[in-house]
Amino acid sequence: MSKTRQDRLDAIARDPAFDVVVIGGGVNGIGTFRDLSLQGLRVLLVERNDFSSGCSAAPSRMIHGGLRYLENGEFSLVQESLRERDVLLSNAAHMVHPLPTVVPVTSVFSGMFNAAAGFFGWSGKPARRGALPIKLGLSLYDWITRKRRALPRHKFHSAAATHREWPALTTAARFSAVFYDAAITHPERLCIEMIADTEATASECIAVNYAGLTPLGDGFVLTCQRSGRKLAVQPRTIVNATGAWLDSTAASLGNGAAERMVSGTKGSHVIVENQQLLKALNGHMVYFENADGRVCIAFPFQGNVLAGSTDIRVDKACRVRCEDDEMDYILGSLQSVFPEINVSPDDVLFSFSGIRPLPQSDQDFTGRISRGHFIKRLDGKVPQFCMIGGKWTTFRAFAEDTADLVLAELSHERRCKTEALAIGGGREFLRGAGVLERDLVQNYAISPDRATHLVSHYGSAAAAMQDVCSNGTPDVPLAVGSPYSTNEIAHLIRTEQVEDLSDIVLRRTALAITGAISMELIEVLAEILAAERGLSPKEIGDQQICLIEELSDYYGVSPQMLTERNNQWRKQCV
Repeated sequence: MSKTRQDRLDAIARDPAFDVVVIGGGVNGIGTFRDLSLQGLRVLLVERNDFSSGCSAAPSRMIHGGLRYLENGEFSLVQESLRERDVLLSNAAHMVHPLPTVVPVTSVFSGMFNAAAGFFGWSGKPARRGALPIKLGLSLYDWITRKRRALPRHKFHSAAATHREWPALTTAARFSAVFYDAAITHPERLCIEMIADTEATASECIAVNYAGLTPLGDGFVLTCQRSGRKLAVQPRTIVNATGAWLDSTAASLGNGAAERMVSGTKGSHVIVENQQLLKALNGHMVYFENADGRVCIAFPFQGNVLAGSTDIRVDKACRVRCEDDEMDYILGSLQSVFPEINVSPDDVLFSFSGIRPLPQSDQDFTGRISRGHFIKRLDGKVPQFCMIGGKWTTFRAFAEDTADLVLAELSHERRCKTEALAIGGGREFLRGAGVLERDLVQNYAISPDRATHLVSHYGSAAAAMQDVCSNGTPDVPLAVGSPYSTNEIAHLIRTEQVEDLSDIVLRRTALAITGAISMELIEVLAEILAAERGLSPKEIGDQQICLIEELSDYYGVSPQMLTERNNQWRKQCV
């Protein structure tokens, strides 16, 4: 167990009284932890696994206004989403970037009555959207952001112009529309940065992963899953931010709701290595309808293509994976929009899946279920505030709404807001990535590729990371061609609450999602973690086995793939 983890547990033991305990270390829970801590309250964040390891690790990587929500009549949600998109473009500019998006349009009038159907409660799938409803929706998009425009207005293209820009696009496209939303490169890292910012600003506030909270008598007990240590905790209020597990968490705390609050849908995505497809996208996301009416996406992501997604009802919260039929669905959707490009399962480097924690709904077509959010208060010895629904883009606003209710419960006034508060490496990022990269190359004599890697991961904190890497023991790449270095990984382990190999591979780095992880890299990472944590050969060996099984069982990365990648890295760098 790391010293910093021990310090956190010791601080809880010395003073078990907290104004708020937030249960659930996904983006909504972390956002609420951050907001409440800044108001001068003592807050404890408890996550039973690693931070941002559930649904928050499985988003589409889009930060968007929700164009299709207009069909459901959710204008306030679109307005909020667009505002929060622009907030993240400013506050997390090192990780959130504009994403030009092309919409292939195959008809003119179709879909004109989709919004009316939603308004009157019809739950079937919407008709295919034609040029007029798309034009109307994008005009509303532009109108909502007119007072604080951060991205260009939309444009329409003729068939000829469309096929000049995207020659591989289906010939069924009679027009195309181009608009802008945004994408996030490292959502899990942004969550870690928010935790670090919060603990640095509010030293009495504590975030702990791999821990559980259970009721005991008039209070609660926190159990460390690493050491088995049990600590009394005495909260005045509880925020339940456990997403798809919200109902079961509420019941376990002793004051569950009479009716089910969350109805989940499963969303799966794949990362595809296909240079023909990447070129065909021409730097844009393609936003299109599949045959079943589901909106699908594909866009450039860290040198590959991210494609998705499915939207399947689930009755029970559990860990999920992208199944074969879902992969077929996603790859089939790509075939429909780029019919001349063959994308096979062999091109898939990585797949991921999560459960969207949507409000309970009886809608037949899952796309009609609201992506909005609200909070339900449950009475009890300790009142519990349940965060229901929400999406990645609106986490800050959701956290603010939740914090306001908790502050009112505690008769505590709000001191500040987070709307203009930069996150982590987004601070002092105004000079932009290019300037920061040039400075790194000049000041540290590193390669441009290494500088790009540092800035894309750590933003304005890139120089501080390279300072750490340049001092002390010799710093070398993890493997031939890897942008990550040994000292960099050691520093992440020391400072970012890393407990398992999976924390490094899946969340603190992009090694897994980019298809870079290999057996060789797992061995190197294991050596670093064992040295930093003082783990025995058996302990680190068990972690290696668990990671390899996890990659195979939940991310579509088999042991054979990991072994084959050892030689691929070497061939690329010869």
